[in-house]
Formats: sequence, C-alpha cells, structure tokens
Amino acid sequence: MDYLITEELPSFSQFARLHEDSGLLKNKKGNYTREQLYEAAKNSWYSISIYNDQKLIAFGRMISDGVYQSLICDVMVHPDEQGNGLGKQVIEKLIYKCKESGIQSIQLFSAKGKHPFYKKLGFAEREHDAPGMSLLL
Repeated sequence: MDYLITEELPSFSQFARLHEDSGLLKNKKGNYTREQLYEAAKNSWYSISIYNDQKLIAFGRMISDGVYQSLICDVMVHPDEQGNGLGKQVIEKLIYKCKESGIQSIQLFSAKGKHPFYKKLGFAEREHDAPGMSLLL
C-alpha cells in the first residue's frame, strides 16, 4: 500500500480524530482539551504523519533540546491500521531524526501495555535503582 509520509503537522481535525480513535486521548493524565493537545503537538521539535488516501492513520512526535536529549510523545496508529508496521515506521523516522542531529539519548513514555512493542524496537526499561519519575499537578 502506498502511504504518504510527511513531517508536516496534520490539521487539527485529523489530529483530534486520530487521538480519539487510537485511544490515546482517554489515556492522557490530566484534563486537556483537544485544542491544548494540538498546541502541544505544534510546539514539538519534530513530528511524523502518515496518511492513507488523505486520512491521517499514524502520527508521532518528539520534544527535544536539539543537542543530546529527546522525548518521544504521542505515538498513535489508527486501530484499523495496527499490525501493518506503521508504528515501527514512525519510531524509525523519529530515531533517524535524532541520529541525524547527533542526539544519543531518547526517552519515551509508553501507553499502558505497549512496552513490548518498544522493546522490539530496541528500547529498554529503566533500571530498578534508577527509575523514571513524574509529578502530576
């Protein structure tokens, strides 16, 4: 199948629809509007969008300092398209952008139950004595 892969941010409506269809919207911590989530995506360092027949079917983004740290956020694939390698393509493009920029440290937060997917792509869980931490306000 021929997919269109672009670094351009999708339209608000396409982004909001995929956020909801993929289930990522209900996994968000905090009460954010769709508009706020789109604004966050607009403020990303880099993003990838994949379309099938002008419909957004996969998306991923990163925030970064552009030098040595990056954080992968909001990787989502439409449920009807899962299993077709699109998530892998998104991650590979994000990793390539880091390599191209000389960034050697890539972090990510995985949606519940998705960590085996990321392990297959080379990501490792943090060591037990060096856990990641978060603060929700």
